[in-house]
Amino acid sequence: MSSLADALKHSESLIGTEVGVSNWITVDQKMIDDFAKTTFDEQWIHVDPERAAAETPFGGAIAHGFLTLSLASRFAYDCFAMMPGQVMGINYGMNKLRFLKPVVAGSRLRGRFTLQDVKARSANDMLRTNILTIEIEGSETPALVAEWLGLAIFKD
Repeated sequence: MSSLADALKHSESLIGTEVGVSNWITVDQKMIDDFAKTTFDEQWIHVDPERAAAETPFGGAIAHGFLTLSLASRFAYDCFAMMPGQVMGINYGMNKLRFLKPVVAGSRLRGRFTLQDVKARSANDMLRTNILTIEIEGSETPALVAEWLGLAIFKD
């Protein structure tokens, strides 16, 4: 049996279960400011904590939604090891994505992954669909929920 077939068989047994919970990451103002500079999105709700505290209901500056989403890769590194025979993993995109709650500077986030589907896409790769929930510590409402697709590429 090939590495891909083994991985597919194992992964199919995990459909519907939580397959990973990442470590917490603090989203501080420096991270937000750096992201704002990188993406040329220096809107005051992100980079002016005093004004954001005074003029928004959030109590301070908030992270960009795309900053929160960009942490998904880090959360995946915490949760997923390479499978036997796998040579790489590739981001394949999102089917659904919702930003449910703003992330205030200083918040701690983590990712939870629930395997939704797996299928062989070719003789060398497997498409995995995970529901990613990015939680905000102390909040019942997550920052975002997404249906994230990833390709696991195998050598044989």
